[in-house]
Amino acid sequence: MCTSSFVPSTDGVQVRVHDFGGDGPDLLLCHATGMHGMVWSPVIGQLTGSFRCVALDFRGHGDSAVPVGSSLAWTGMADDVLAVVDGLGLVGALRAAGWSMGGCALALAGLERRGLWRAAWAMEPIIFGADTVEISGATRGNALADSARRRREVFATRDEAIANYASKPPFDRAEPAALRAYVNHGFEDLDDGTVRLKCRGETEARVFELSVTETGSRLGELDFPFTVVASGDGFPPALVAPWVASQLGAGTLERMEDLSHFAPMEDPTRVAASIRRAVA
Repeated sequence: MCTSSFVPSTDGVQVRVHDFGGDGPDLLLCHATGMHGMVWSPVIGQLTGSFRCVALDFRGHGDSAVPVGSSLAWTGMADDVLAVVDGLGLVGALRAAGWSMGGCALALAGLERRGLWRAAWAMEPIIFGADTVEISGATRGNALADSARRRREVFATRDEAIANYASKPPFDRAEPAALRAYVNHGFEDLDDGTVRLKCRGETEARVFELSVTETGSRLGELDFPFTVVASGDGFPPALVAPWVASQLGAGTLERMEDLSHFAPMEDPTRVAASIRRAVA
C-alpha cells in the first residue's frame, strides 16, 4: 500500500512523496524528465520484499507544483532529493535508483552531501562532460525541448491517452501496467471532463533546456558503488552512459541492449533485479 505526503523543498516547492513501504533498508527512486514517482510502481512492486521503497515527484512533475518564478534548474531537483531525505527522516548511508534526470539528481545530491548514498543505480543518467558535448546534442539546440512544446496535453479520457501512447514510440514497448501507472498519475481531471498532462509541455521544455550541469567534471568524487545502465537504442544517453561509468570513482557499467532509454517501463522485472543486485 502506498501513502503520499508533501515535504518542503527550496524555492517554495512542496515535493510529493510516495512511500510504498516494504521490508529492509530505505531505497529512494528518482524519475526521468516528464515522468513522476508513481511510474516506478511496477518496478517497486518487485522490490518491497527487500527494501522500503520511496519515490518522489520532482518539481514541475506529478503533484509537485512549481510556484511562479521558481527555478527548474537541475540543482533544484537535487534539492528535492535532499528534501525528501530530510523530510522523511531517512538516516544513514542510503540506497538510490535514478532514471535519466533522476540519475543526475541523485549524483548531484551525493556531491552536495557526502556520505549520503551507500550505493546507487542509474538508467542512462543525463550527465555530460566536455568530451561528450557533441554527442549529447547540446551544441545543436534542444530538440527535446522543441518536441515537448509540441506535445499533446489534453485527451478525452485516460483510456484515450493510453491508446494513443501505446500506438507509437517510445511507449509502444512499455508494459501495460507501466503505461497505465504513467497515465493514471500523470494526468489531471479538468472541469469539462477531459484530462490534461500535469507536467505541461512548457514545463518539460524548460527542464530539458536547463539540463546541463557541472556534474560530469566531478564524477570521480562519487566513490560509492554506482551502477550505470546503458540501453541499446543508440541515442545520446545510451552512448554517453559508458563514459559516465568510467568517470565514477566506483562505477560499473551494465548493458541492456534489447531495451531503450525507457527500460524501467519496458521490462520492470529485469530493472528491479538489476537494482536489487546493484544496491544490496
